[in-house]
Amino acid sequence: MRITDNIRLWAVLTLVFMSLSLSAKSDEEQKARLAYDVDFEMNFDNREFDRSRFSNAMTIFGARLTPSVGLELPQRELGMNHKLMVGIDVMKDFGASPISRMLSPDESSQDLTNKALFREMTLYYMLDKKTRDGSFEMYAGIFPRKASEGGYSDVFFSDSLKFYDNNLEGLLLKFRRPKSYWEVGCDWMGKPGYARKEKFMIFSAGESRITPFFEVGYAAYMYHFAGSQKARGVVDNILINPYMKFDFASRMNMQEFSLRLGYLQAMQHDRVFVGHYVFPSAGEFDLSMRKWNVGIHNRLFYGTDMMPYYNSTDAGGDKYGTRLYMGDPFYRIHDLGQTGPGLYDRLEVYYEPYMGRHLAIRVGARFHFHGFRYSGCQQMVSVRFNL
Repeated sequence: MRITDNIRLWAVLTLVFMSLSLSAKSDEEQKARLAYDVDFEMNFDNREFDRSRFSNAMTIFGARLTPSVGLELPQRELGMNHKLMVGIDVMKDFGASPISRMLSPDESSQDLTNKALFREMTLYYMLDKKTRDGSFEMYAGIFPRKASEGGYSDVFFSDSLKFYDNNLEGLLLKFRRPKSYWEVGCDWMGKPGYARKEKFMIFSAGESRITPFFEVGYAAYMYHFAGSQKARGVVDNILINPYMKFDFASRMNMQEFSLRLGYLQAMQHDRVFVGHYVFPSAGEFDLSMRKWNVGIHNRLFYGTDMMPYYNSTDAGGDKYGTRLYMGDPFYRIHDLGQTGPGLYDRLEVYYEPYMGRHLAIRVGARFHFHGFRYSGCQQMVSVRFNL
């Protein structure tokens, strides 16, 4: 669908929803009303990774606007609230635009076309139901990734994936109780075709507070990376991360002081080219401290390579790479040339002033180390505005 067609469709649907909302206001039984949501995000991430082979040095600098509009229908007698929303995901990599731009000798019109501003439409139903001791939420359709609130380590999903792949396509169920939260969802990421692989993921996360300062939780996914007409093959990628967390912020008069101890266990099976499971595993230790809006977050990882098939190729000669592994590439311990367990440490220092509940601004720097070897750094600035 062309960009102009996307704009026209979104405008027509907006007018339809507004007219339905206005007509419903006169109906005492429906009590439907107009609903909207607007999110803005700008990210600057200068990645100086020349010292390592894990990722290319680059600068990610771009902005995203995701407006949506729809209908909201409360059913107070049942403790339920329904929303039906439609929106559009507008995203721009700064310095790359298909609109009114002269091409330099090293650029092509195809490169610019692939960076079109209008990424995709969002279209989803949301249910929010209050229960006697908590609440239940459901999202169905194409909806923002921010709806998922689980505590997933960066070995699951990298920062760049969450910025460029902003939406989930499928279903998400969320359960809340006074001391617990759980979620389970399905993201359908690829419909099979000639060159397009069938891909889908079932993911889940949860956390329960046992005492005022002690919590236990988990995160997990099962990713099915299948073949296409061009390249046969199936890879199963399963990852489980149980953890326990200690929170001493209130006892130490700090905004944040927490320790998180987790265990990572993967089960990966390349059915055609390997024929058996491999079992990467590791321990992960997080320390987070924040006072006067200045924070330090250190993550220490010790274990085997969590992405053993990263450099493998399918039957069509295409590298698995980030198509199979969506986590931070620094977890590829074998790229250092070692076959056994390895050590990876990430230190982040940041400043995040309180700007109210709608606006979040964060400035930070992140440093990567493998053993005693410096692997690169990042300088980051982010601005988020959410209505």
